[in-house]
Order: sequence, then C-alpha cells, then structure tokens
Amino acid sequence: MFLTISTTGTPERPATDLGFLLHKHPGNAQTFSTSHGTAHVLYPEATAERCTAALLLEVDPIGLVRRGKGKGRGGAPDSALAQYVNDRPYAASSLLAVALATVFKSALHGACKAMPERAAAPLPLRVEVPALPARGGADLVRKLFGPLGWDTVEAEPVALDTAFPEWGDSRYVRLVLEGELRLADALNQLYVLLPVLDDAKHYWVSPDEVDKLLRAGDGWLADHPEQKLITSRYLSRRWGLTRDAMERLELARLAEADGLDVEDVDNAVDETTDTDEKPVPLAEQRRAAILAALRAADATRVLDLGCGQGQLVQALLKDVRFTDIVGVDVSVRALTVAGRRLKLDRLGERQAGRVKLLQGSLAYTDKRLTGYDAAVLSEVIEHLDLPRLPALEYAVFGSARPRTVLVTTPNVEYNVRWESLPAGHVRHGDHRFEWTREEFRTWAARVAEQYGYGVEFTPVGPDDPEVGPPTQMAVFTQSTTRTTPKEEQA
Repeated sequence: MFLTISTTGTPERPATDLGFLLHKHPGNAQTFSTSHGTAHVLYPEATAERCTAALLLEVDPIGLVRRGKGKGRGGAPDSALAQYVNDRPYAASSLLAVALATVFKSALHGACKAMPERAAAPLPLRVEVPALPARGGADLVRKLFGPLGWDTVEAEPVALDTAFPEWGDSRYVRLVLEGELRLADALNQLYVLLPVLDDAKHYWVSPDEVDKLLRAGDGWLADHPEQKLITSRYLSRRWGLTRDAMERLELARLAEADGLDVEDVDNAVDETTDTDEKPVPLAEQRRAAILAALRAADATRVLDLGCGQGQLVQALLKDVRFTDIVGVDVSVRALTVAGRRLKLDRLGERQAGRVKLLQGSLAYTDKRLTGYDAAVLSEVIEHLDLPRLPALEYAVFGSARPRTVLVTTPNVEYNVRWESLPAGHVRHGDHRFEWTREEFRTWAARVAEQYGYGVEFTPVGPDDPEVGPPTQMAVFTQSTTRTTPKEEQA
C-alpha cells in the first residue's frame, strides 16, 4: 500500500517544512511496526521548492489471515475468502488508514511545537494513492472528496489488465487530490474516507469507533452531503452505532449554527431534578447480587453451572478480577448462542484465555469442574425433576466442592405480585417446581449439613414485607474438608 503527500514552497517558506509538520525528518528513512505489517516513511524528493513524503505499508498477508482466524476479522471479507492469494494487500484500505493514524499521529491532531503557525495554515498539497478500492466507482470518489475544499479530485479507473483492455476496468482507482488545505484536515479526511471507499474494515467495529469518526470528521463531516453514507460505511453498517453518530453530528451542527457549546444545546433534561427511571429488570438485579457475593467471597475462578445463553459469563468477563470463567450447559444450542454473545472468535488472546464453555450435565460428576473458588447455580435447580436433585447436589457439593456455591431460585410466594401471572401457574413453562422461602431454606440447610457447608440467605429484588423477594439466594461456604461417601448416581 502506497500514499504520497507533496507540497511546494519558496526559499522563505521551504517545502521541507513538511518534515516538521509530519514529525519525520526528510533526510531519514524510518520504519514503524504496525499490527499487520511494517510502515516505511521516506522522502523521494526534499528541496525548498518541492517536498514529497511517502508512506509505504508492507502488509503481512499471512499474519493478517492468521490473526483473523480465517473468518474475516483480521482482514476484509475478500482476504478471508482468498486467504493467502489476494490482491488486497497491495491496495489502500483501513490497514493504510490505521498506519496513517499511527505514523502521523501528531500531524493528524494538528500539533507541531516547532511550527504551530504552519500547522494551522493551509498548504498547497498534492495527495496520490495509486491503488484505491472504490465501491461506487470514480463518481463516488468525487462525491466524497469534492465538497472538502480540493481544487482537483482525479479518480482514474485502473484497468484489470492493460494487455487485455477488453476486460474493462477493475474496482480500483488512482486517486489524485490537489488543493490548499491544512495538513491535519487532509490526513483526517483520508483516515475516514479510505475505509469508506473500500466499504470494509480489517478489524471489529466497536462503539469507540463512533468517537474516532467524530474526532476525525470534526469540522467537515457534519455538513457533508454524503454524511449518511460515510457514517454508515465507516461503522460497517452497524445501525445502532450509525444512529448514535448521526444524532451527535446533528447536535454538533446545531451547536455550531447557534454559536453554542454542544452541552448548551443538549440541555433538555435538568439534572438537578428527579426523573422517572425504568425499573431495573429482575435478571439484572440477580446478576448484580451474584457478582457482589462472588466479590465478597474473594473468588477469582468461577463456574457458571447451567450458563444458558451466557449472560452471567458475559458479566463476569467484564470484571478483570475473575481470571478463570467456565460456563457449563447441557444444551449445545444454548452454548452456541453464548459463544456468539461473548464473541469468542473476536476476543483477544488474553481475554479468550479467561473463558471457556463446556457441555455437560449437572446430574453427573465431572473432573473438569474441580478446583474452582466458586460455582453459581442461577435459576437452575427448578428446571430439574425433584428426584434428580440429589444427583446434582452430589455432583456440585460432593464432587466438585468449590469453596463457595451460590444458588438462586424463584420465591413462589411472590408470584401473587405478578399481575400477568395467572394464579397457580409457575413463572416458566419448564419449571418443575417453585419453592416457598421455608422450603428453600429447609433444602439448603440439609445440603449444607450433608456436605460440610455453612449457608446464609440473601433476598434478590424488592423484599415485600408479606411475601418476601421475587428471587431467593443461598450462599454456601465450605466449612470443613470432610469427604462424602461415594454414592451411586442415576
């Protein structure tokens, strides 16, 4: 991937000032490591009359595919399809945009202590990108760069093969931009529009990409006639992120039009007065109670037994104190959904090493589950037939024997407070039973006594003075190292 930036000058204001603005000396050829290759900065020409800085990105296509695990995460979709045989490593894309931001970071922000007045003033610039993917063709290139102050926007289609002109043009263009702009403005435009024209990114687009877009688009994106297309493509058509960016751009536009700060425009809510808030869902309250109990137990290695679709595992993963997290469920389908929720194929190496999902039945002992600080059975036991409970009890408390066990289950007494729940019905069609507070305490006390644990009880959700909380939680803490005679399990 190759990009050049040229400027002209006079003896009084030599063109070699470009080296100060880019923070790269014209007399040196410099090399920088990037996440997907090596970036080289060199100056093919450097005189007082004309100076050209070149950025050459040498992409490692094999490393690109390996980091993406062959699924497009580490490279644009084409590199996932073509694997090692691919023309994309030789064309400008988000890889070049990231290298641009890495190598010319200070220039991108308009910072130059040596020549602040030159950094703030327009320069005669010529930018050339020999091979730029343009999904939308030369017309789209002109629509994107034309409104940004360039005097000349050339987008010359690149032939598929000059030896066979009948094959027509490729989807690449040779881009040439000429005009007087601040260097920082030109770099920020390229940083945003290179991946927009490519319509692909080599990395996962997360919410912080909105901040990057607004920062790089400051001063030009809010009023751009193709704002919606730019925003949507830059954020990989993730609608939630695109909507957030569009709303913030409109707010910035209104503030600028009125000569106000954004905070002064976005003042519809008086933060000094109380406002109605939506009640926190019981599931969130339950996860918060579990996390608090795990932190109080000083647990770092945690089992989520009956993890379902992985909501609790996801919450555990957000807290760095939990270094080893295992989700277990008998349902392969639930584990597949949990894997998608956790984005396991996109996690970095360190994060991926903290979590794993296992298929297993809680009615059987499993050596993989021994040696953990804590185990959680959140809304699990009520899904088992009562005759199967002893098998689960032995597998968890007798065999795995974590130091702490948390068990949550519905409080059937609270069901009368659910207006939408018909009398006599359980909360979920798969619940085999739902216990009163007394029944749950009796069961927990028996299990604790049998397997050498102490037990305490915690309400989860609003604690109604008449019927108690909607969810009841037992916190079992190992009090002895007694061994339980091995029993035959059904």
